[in-house]
Amino acid sequence: MDIKKIFLKDENETANIGYKLGKLLKPGEIICLVGDLGAGKTTITKSIAKALNVDDYITSPTFTIVNEYEGNCPLYHFDVYRVASSEDMFEIGFEEYIYSEGICIIEWANLIEDIIPKEALFMELKYKQDLIGRDLNICIKTKRHEEIIKELLK
Repeated sequence: MDIKKIFLKDENETANIGYKLGKLLKPGEIICLVGDLGAGKTTITKSIAKALNVDDYITSPTFTIVNEYEGNCPLYHFDVYRVASSEDMFEIGFEEYIYSEGICIIEWANLIEDIIPKEALFMELKYKQDLIGRDLNICIKTKRHEEIIKELLK
């Protein structure tokens, strides 16, 4: 496993990386976003949705746990910040979403990491110490992740 670090100087760069990622994603892929409040998880999600031609307004599904959107393919946006345990996810049909032909984005994925498939792409957003910009740390575990990183860096 390798970690690739990308520096994002502002919200525009965060949005741009999300859009580029959205253009690269294939049905059935899972993106796991981790980071503090306000780090840019929802910004990346909105940009992925835009790249997938989702016309709806994207909001973080903090209270509903999952929002469903239609675009080039179904988009399932999870926010598991308030989930008490991984077992709670099965009550909302988590496996049906995760093993579908839709794209799943999971914010706060570290809270349910034990039930996320190994091929999911984990991305962590971390503020820089001086609060100027943020680092995007991408965990590379598969050949597909390597392909995605290569394209993101172009």
